[in-house]
Amino acid sequence: MEDHAIVELYFARAEEAISETAAKYGGYCYSIAYNILNDRGDSEESVSDTYLAAWNAIPPRRPAILATFLGKITRHLAIDRWRARSAQKRGGGEVILALEELEECADSSRSPEQLLARRELGSLLNRFLESLPETERHVFLCRYWYLYSVAEIASAFGFSQSKTASMLHRTRGKLRKLLEKEGLL
Repeated sequence: MEDHAIVELYFARAEEAISETAAKYGGYCYSIAYNILNDRGDSEESVSDTYLAAWNAIPPRRPAILATFLGKITRHLAIDRWRARSAQKRGGGEVILALEELEECADSSRSPEQLLARRELGSLLNRFLESLPETERHVFLCRYWYLYSVAEIASAFGFSQSKTASMLHRTRGKLRKLLEKEGLL
């Protein structure tokens, strides 16, 4: 089913909207949640919560790109679930590592959440990503949006882990220089 038809089902408050969303985007949402949570049960719950959040948000919102809309909801819900879980047990993992890597680009007097909340920073990040060569942009997004491990990214792109880590390090350096130039650090 086409995305616009699924959105119309939400507007009609037809329960079929959920099943159509699950059929088309369930695997996509699950992979986002699993990359963050690394737990099948929590990932499935995050995906279910995504459907509920979409049901509550549509209407009045009419997402332009349904996949992006659902992915963003899933990512936020999974990160919230991860934070709640890790507040109870302070363990390692890819999420902590990825967020720590990005903290190199953040002003230490502000939290990454405070910086990301700023509209100007969001616009700057979009311009930064658009300026990157396609492969570098995809590697960066795989690491810091989808939270894939360096090994997973290296395997997906056919790079060594060393090359992948080096590319990510250089890209973070470019981002840091841009943030400094714009006075955000």
